[in-house]
Amino acid sequence: MKNQNKMLLLMVYTFLFCSMPTLSTQNTFTAIAPNQFMQFGDTLVSAAGRFEAGFFNFGDSQHQYFGIWYKNISPRTIVWVANRNTPAQNSTAMLKLNDQGSLIILDGSEGVIWNSNSSRIAAVKSVTVKLLDSGNLVLKDANSSDENEDFLWESFDYPGNTFLAGMKLKSNLVTGPYRYLTSWKNPQDPAEGECSYKIDIHGFPQLVNSKGAKVLYRGGSWNGFLFTGVSWQRLRRVLNFSVVVTDKEFSYQYETLNSSINTRLVLDPYGMSQRFQWSDRTQIWEAISSRPADQCDAYDLCGINSNCNGESFPICECLEGFMSNRFGGCVRKTHLNCPDGDGFLPYTNMKLPDTSASWFDKSLSLKECKTMCLKNCSCTAYANLDIRDGGSGCLLWFGNIVDMRKHPDVGQEIYIRLASSELDHIKNTRNLKRVRTVAGVIAFIIGLSVLVMVISAYRKKHGYIRKLFHKKEKEDDDLATIFDFSTITNATNHFSNRNKLGEGGFGQVYKGIMLDGQEIAVKRLSKTSRQGSEEFKNEVKMMATLQHRNLVKLLGCSIQQDEKLLIYEFMPNRSLDNFIFDTTRSKLLDWTKRLEIIDGIARGLLYLHQDSTLRIIHRDLKTSNILLDVDMIPKISDFGLARSFMGDEAEANTNRVMGTYGYMPPEYAVHGSFSIKSDVFSFGVVVLEIISGRKNRGFCDPRHHLNLLGHAWRLWIEGRTLELIADISYDDVISSKIIRFIHVGLLCVQQKPENRPNMSSVVFMLKGENLLPKPNEPGFYAGGDDTNSTKSSSKKCSINEASISLLQAR
Repeated sequence: MKNQNKMLLLMVYTFLFCSMPTLSTQNTFTAIAPNQFMQFGDTLVSAAGRFEAGFFNFGDSQHQYFGIWYKNISPRTIVWVANRNTPAQNSTAMLKLNDQGSLIILDGSEGVIWNSNSSRIAAVKSVTVKLLDSGNLVLKDANSSDENEDFLWESFDYPGNTFLAGMKLKSNLVTGPYRYLTSWKNPQDPAEGECSYKIDIHGFPQLVNSKGAKVLYRGGSWNGFLFTGVSWQRLRRVLNFSVVVTDKEFSYQYETLNSSINTRLVLDPYGMSQRFQWSDRTQIWEAISSRPADQCDAYDLCGINSNCNGESFPICECLEGFMSNRFGGCVRKTHLNCPDGDGFLPYTNMKLPDTSASWFDKSLSLKECKTMCLKNCSCTAYANLDIRDGGSGCLLWFGNIVDMRKHPDVGQEIYIRLASSELDHIKNTRNLKRVRTVAGVIAFIIGLSVLVMVISAYRKKHGYIRKLFHKKEKEDDDLATIFDFSTITNATNHFSNRNKLGEGGFGQVYKGIMLDGQEIAVKRLSKTSRQGSEEFKNEVKMMATLQHRNLVKLLGCSIQQDEKLLIYEFMPNRSLDNFIFDTTRSKLLDWTKRLEIIDGIARGLLYLHQDSTLRIIHRDLKTSNILLDVDMIPKISDFGLARSFMGDEAEANTNRVMGTYGYMPPEYAVHGSFSIKSDVFSFGVVVLEIISGRKNRGFCDPRHHLNLLGHAWRLWIEGRTLELIADISYDDVISSKIIRFIHVGLLCVQQKPENRPNMSSVVFMLKGENLLPKPNEPGFYAGGDDTNSTKSSSKKCSINEASISLLQAR
């Protein structure tokens, strides 16, 4: 009986085992033949081992996708997904060739969930699947050894969110567009999102980023050298771009100049396109370009018939001969007098306007192009189609000029149509400006000569103004206004405690009143201060060259033996921290004013990083170094630790870490590496402090023992962002703006410098309405609930915000 039971049990086990699906043995393939299949765990590897394909999932999700990724790069970087819209629901998914030679994915009882639909295979006897070292998954004739053959099917014809070298984006000028990037829904869902990166074939083809039917950013039209809206000066050192334009097709692709370079362009779920390059040194993907790059990249930001110039203020201006109207954009001052009374005004170094309402001809010269435009009363502008070899071809615009801007590096010339009378007026106005400029220069020289004589006489009599730093045989001596020490002593009532405004790491600040009634702020450096002569000279030199409404103005200095004084314009409302961290005074700053203060600080930093004569890194940006004038306009102060850079310099290292804990980014606090992105991190901390009314170093949430950055991040990912906002009333309209500012603040405090935006992007994001990129974890974020974490323990909270120095970078 027992033997019969054993036999029956064995038969049941045998039946169950035979009925179970065959488990993958994790095979590695170099090609897939018609009699083979792949399951979860199996991989298909390219010949040189550069790319790998197989089934994968996201985290703990049961959804299975078949995709392609870089084989030797960690973490896994997905570049293509076959069944992006139809994930398999369990681990029984299988990839194979069907009887018709098409590549399919089967999902158990669901049947075929994805099919390559390879219509050209019928004429081929034997088909094989291979993964090329370009990342292209192809179906090819198994009897052919040609790797460059006309494939029966290829994944490059069906791109996802990633643009790889060798891939082509094509638009068929006859049957319509195809082959373009589409975003993922989110980083954990590769299904088609709302955004696209493609060639728009209306008019002369141009590169655009869109969300649905709405254009977000425009790369512009191809001019034989580059897309007119893209800055490629750096990219052309490592990439070769090519475009083919025929009567039937427009195609765009790029190749790497060095085959060992791993690079990719990715369209994110918000419509931003970023190019990444793998760094073997840092073992990370470094962002080397992105669009939008600045405010002017936003499509039609300034309205019709206008020009956007990111280097001017305001950045939007009407084209000459046009004036602004109340509906947005600009209209003509003088109507055109077609066909005999018009001419053209040239604009140089421009991103050409939207070409969706344009006409082009490759054979016409620029002169013929002008003649053709004049004959057509609807034509409003013309330019060369191709700028190579002196220029060729004709590009005409009709109707309003849309989305034109000053190009960041290599732009193009365009001719805007105006009535002849308007052209004469512009010419006369320019001549008058030249005359006034010359007259102004002459008057300035005369005035300067008189001033020098007056100063010379005054110096002899009073010794009030003298040379600050004497450097023999040097041409870069600096002149600064030197106040007599006794004058400042009297102004501050002998540095009375009643006159003291505050105290920092380098000394005290006093209020003073000069004999003429002018109010001043005097920074008296402590005799034991770590800010020595070099830091003192540095601050004087730096402040003497900087002029911006969001920077505090240096009036002069005073030196007497060991005493070093800096004299600034007086800020009656003192520093920002006196308001936002005080229970009573914080109520005086409503949300409109708080957001204006954040915007002002951003513009001040943008000036330091981009628009000043030198590139300045502040290195000690914090709320106590933001002063408020009588109108509550913020002004960045305290430049003792600032560093200036020349030319293309952007970062440096130091063994002397100086700054304030809580505002310093990780790479600076730990390694002594600083850049403009260091100030961006500090700015992000300031933003979150202004909005929350809490100090980063002095705050620990009771549950997770995180600092303010960690607390803000946790609220963000849990969808409870509004809980961060200070207890000041707000309505629904302002709440959306506050959340946007929090979003920007989190982008600024990301762990890696390359993930933080630059200040031009920050200013744009604060003001814009476009979707923002998703932030990553902030720096110094421990996460989790580990109350013993040395990074996040409440024991580490401190309210000491004095500037520090002489710390050795580890």
